[in-house]
Amino acid sequence: MREGYLGLSTGVVGPLPDGVTEGARRATGVSPSTGAEEPVMMSPPDPEVPEKKARRKFTAKYKLQILEEADACTEPGQLGAFLRSKGLYSSHVATWRRQKEEGLLVALSPKKRGRKEKEKNPLAPRVAELERETEGLRRKLKRAETIIEFQKKISEILGIAQDPIEEEEKSS
Repeated sequence: MREGYLGLSTGVVGPLPDGVTEGARRATGVSPSTGAEEPVMMSPPDPEVPEKKARRKFTAKYKLQILEEADACTEPGQLGAFLRSKGLYSSHVATWRRQKEEGLLVALSPKKRGRKEKEKNPLAPRVAELERETEGLRRKLKRAETIIEFQKKISEILGIAQDPIEEEEKSS
């Protein structure tokens, strides 16, 4: 919007008086002000439309209820009117009937969501125990090797002869 206007009689530029618009035009979203009110800015509506409608999900209870009500329809055209009132197709009813006849209660019941539960290995606790034991034995062996190395160095420094058996074990 313009900051001011040109007066017709005086030719002086000044601010727009309250409630005056530029001719028949008004800025979009601005309502005419009356008195000391500030103009209200209205936000435009969101033009975004979802790309695809969310898929409908029917519970087993609802499917069975619809099948019962559909079976109760005996007059010609009554089933079509019933399906239109519920927003369903005849293919829904046909599929649900077939599933019911085949005994596929799994198909009519809600499915458990989330990760599938893994089967527990019955030998897992024993394996864990053996791994702990192996790790303990490795630590003991490392400690023993460190002690043996230390003894060898001490014996070299003091000039003590070593048993040939220990050297043979190391070479093999």
